Amino acid sequence: MSIINLPSFVQLGQCAGKILRLSTRAISVKARTNPLEKPKTGILMLNMGGPTSVSQVYGYLLRIMTDRDMIQLPIQSQLGPWIAKRRTPEVQKKYSEIGGGSPILEWTNKQGELLCKKLDQLSPETAPHKYYVAFRYVDPLTEDALNEIEEDGVEHTIIFSQYPQYSCATSGSSFNAIHAFYKNRELPKNMKWSIIDRWATHPLFVKTIAQRIKDELAHFPDDKRKDVMILFSAHSLPLKAVNRGDPYPSEVGATVQLVMQELQFCNPYSLVWQSKVGPLPWLAPFTDDALKGYVKQGRKNFILVPVAFVNEHIETLHEMDIEYCQDLAEELGIENIRRSAAPNDHPLFIDALTDIVVNHLRSKQSINPKFLTRCPHCVNKNCGQSKQWFAEICRS
Repeated sequence: MSIINLPSFVQLGQCAGKILRLSTRAISVKARTNPLEKPKTGILMLNMGGPTSVSQVYGYLLRIMTDRDMIQLPIQSQLGPWIAKRRTPEVQKKYSEIGGGSPILEWTNKQGELLCKKLDQLSPETAPHKYYVAFRYVDPLTEDALNEIEEDGVEHTIIFSQYPQYSCATSGSSFNAIHAFYKNRELPKNMKWSIIDRWATHPLFVKTIAQRIKDELAHFPDDKRKDVMILFSAHSLPLKAVNRGDPYPSEVGATVQLVMQELQFCNPYSLVWQSKVGPLPWLAPFTDDALKGYVKQGRKNFILVPVAFVNEHIETLHEMDIEYCQDLAEELGIENIRRSAAPNDHPLFIDALTDIVVNHLRSKQSINPKFLTRCPHCVNKNCGQSKQWFAEICRS
């Protein structure tokens, strides 16, 4: 795989040879803006985040396992901490194997810096722009970012989800966390709010993924290139969430279709799902099972494509690179397997983020009607209250 403009690398085996990644040193949530300039427009970048060190793993898992928007467990207040504690050593080992922590914070900071630099140039009337990282389960947490926005006296806050495809378990949980923060406190006075909640089909996002695939296809021998199976892999979802009407699977599918259209349907392809947790039924086929199935059908060459992740993190660097491209590939006798890089700081992707925000700033629509629409079988009362609250603050 190819990742550009990175300062360090680690060896991750057969998947992609040398995989370059950012170090996991701590970086402040604060953007690198002129401290004398008061930011006019704040870009609140939502994501689930990842621990930058093994010492953060337990707290990260604890927040996930006790978040009912993400996962529903019986007696969750007791079972959640128990599962988090039980899983911590295993997950710590995985982070140790990719360099000691997740690079998602550094990637998000890099993306935010490049985004705001371009926004200042393209939209001077809304400048200066400043980004704020709002992670759901690890520092910098959503509440810390919101506190900083208030301290800075931002005039317009754009809540910009970094999940391209919307899911109630990920995007929804991050939005609900903002609503929960303001349940018992006053909103900042004279601040405008607006939301970018999904962008699965943005043309430049699609072109970024397509280009990442082209970069990997170029490494295959000429006589095998057209036979390479492209497996788009996204985080799976419990079937009960799918059956409630969660839009995530269809939005991921839309991204895949447009990427292959951009590639002129040059290769066989399939959409598969990874990262299942627990015994309940989840959306399938799973990535590892799909590899096994295609090998049985005689396929020998593969590219794995992270289609729902905008940064390198544990599910690309460990699950895809080590567990699938290295260990499973060796077990199955796969001839060639590569993994395309996440969007990271690819120039096309930075242009995509910029275009999304610029178009939003110039639009008269501060909130997407689809965002305000609950799943047809939604049972989450917090979801209904949250959406109603956002409808009110984004109209004011």
